[in-house]
Amino acid sequence: MTPEQAVLYAIGICVAGAVLTLLVSKSKALAGTLAFLTMVATGILIVPAAFNVLKNGPADPHHPQTLWMAGGYAMRFYIDGLSAIFLLLAVVVAVLAALYSINHLKAYPNKSAAGYYPLLLLFVGGMYGIFATTDTMWFFFAFWQLMTLPSFLLVRFESEKPGIGMASIKYLVFMEAACAAAMMAASTLAGQGEAANASLKYDFDVLAEGIPNLVATHPQALTTALVLFLLAFGIKLGMWPFGQLWVPEAYAAAPSPVTALISGVMAKTGVYGLLRSFLWLVPAEAAEHYEMRKWGMALAVLGTITLFTGALQALKQDDAKRLLAFSSVSQLGYVLFSLGTCLALIGSGDPRLVALAEVAFFGSLLHALNHGLFKGLFFLNTGSLYQATGTQDLNKMGGLWKYMPLTGLTMLVVAFAMAGVPLLNGFVSKWSIYVAAIEAQPEAKYLPVLAIIAILTSAITLGYSMKLFGTAFLSRGSALVKEQAGARGGLEVGITQQIPQYLLALGCIVIGLFPREVYRILGQVLATSPQGISQKLAVADAASGAGVAKLVAVNGVAIWFPPIVLAVIVLFFVGAAVFSGMGGSSRRTADVWLCGYVREADCYRYAASNFYGEIKRCFGWLGGNARATMKEN
Repeated sequence: MTPEQAVLYAIGICVAGAVLTLLVSKSKALAGTLAFLTMVATGILIVPAAFNVLKNGPADPHHPQTLWMAGGYAMRFYIDGLSAIFLLLAVVVAVLAALYSINHLKAYPNKSAAGYYPLLLLFVGGMYGIFATTDTMWFFFAFWQLMTLPSFLLVRFESEKPGIGMASIKYLVFMEAACAAAMMAASTLAGQGEAANASLKYDFDVLAEGIPNLVATHPQALTTALVLFLLAFGIKLGMWPFGQLWVPEAYAAAPSPVTALISGVMAKTGVYGLLRSFLWLVPAEAAEHYEMRKWGMALAVLGTITLFTGALQALKQDDAKRLLAFSSVSQLGYVLFSLGTCLALIGSGDPRLVALAEVAFFGSLLHALNHGLFKGLFFLNTGSLYQATGTQDLNKMGGLWKYMPLTGLTMLVVAFAMAGVPLLNGFVSKWSIYVAAIEAQPEAKYLPVLAIIAILTSAITLGYSMKLFGTAFLSRGSALVKEQAGARGGLEVGITQQIPQYLLALGCIVIGLFPREVYRILGQVLATSPQGISQKLAVADAASGAGVAKLVAVNGVAIWFPPIVLAVIVLFFVGAAVFSGMGGSSRRTADVWLCGYVREADCYRYAASNFYGEIKRCFGWLGGNARATMKEN
């Protein structure tokens, strides 16, 4: 069985699973178990196929496999290293989201499984198709709709609540606009390549083959197509200014496992599309007509605006999922910034700068994959908070560490990871991004300036992550939390919801501790995807290392060795523990002192709305101000 056939069968299993879960939807537990087993079955097909591609390359290099003919057009799949790595991400998040959903759906007692599990499976099947298809028109459209329409219905899962219906409509409008822009881009490029027959007119390889002829006769056609691709896939990943218009409402409205898939995987179809369009589409013989430096500057600037504005807007939020939605916009801005850095350097001809371009590519791709882990875990965390408290409003939470320590621990891990704290996965990808941009100063003097903004934004990321974690878990217990704990006896979610959170947190730790192994896998992505100008990256010597941990980038310019950092951190903690005990003072626990005469009440708690007041005032013009939560029981 070829990798292409494995993906096709996985999509078929998703469709069959959707029918089965619909038939047994009267039992939420049975439907949820069937949905989870369906996801596992797709993983059994896709995971070995994807690893085989990463190890040995595509089954038939440069020859997509025709799997079906319909309406005179061929459905062809092609799994190379780039497709394989995104398919692996999709499987991981989909399986864990399905497992989490089995118990989480009990938080919606008035909702039927018929409106959830069949749509979830079709949604995932559509994403598999997007990562595999080579057609850029009709089958692209079909898989895009298979991805978009079920997810639209999942976003409006609680449409009876105020604001959710409108959020879902905005989501649908932007997704269809993105689809139309991508198809217009393909249409702009079509007709120049030598297709074996008319059914392959819009095939990706045929479009790429025709670009040299196209730019010879219509020099602006390539620019027009790339602008449309940027518009299409930029909307999808939440690029400024589009992300601010649909992401916060849609992410806040959908059930948390669905949001984990939308942010963790579906947004990556935008990243995948941009990587394909800007690095894999244009062949080497047309490179002189491809203004890579200008495109690099454009993407780097757009990425920096996206990451900075998204982070400041996240800082303002009091709704947990709106905060994470703006955060998602911000983190994908890093991906766009790093892709721009790669484009700005790849055409220089200097081997050192091309090696830096490869480091930037690794940073962009790895941060996209890390983002899938960040947001998959963060949104499952917020699902647990919603299940425990019945609200997404951080002002009504507090003191949850006492009742949900396991959920709190995984949220603490991902909060540090996303902020780029050393020894976690976010540091590895951001390290790569910063190294490439700062060391690119001789070629592009604006990149170090943008890198400084990105570094400062990581501090803002830590700020809003600690706001989310601190107000939910570390502050004094709120009246709502105490009431829920008293009524239910415990608030921690069940084991089928804890396991997905543990595994995603473990992924954040493992990638952070073994970056060299991760770089090797990313190198295989390039080695097994030889097409377009990305081939220049595949031959660059961007990184070397010893063992599975040490990483040396670009002739020793930047070195990262996690074991040494771990040893230093442990030494500091041991020293602090010894020093704190030298005075002989005893620890005691007492009630909070409220000036001696005020009784404890929620109005005296330091709530989420009290955080960063001066920053909110100074950047009020930026928009994205806090709103009342959509979802509350």
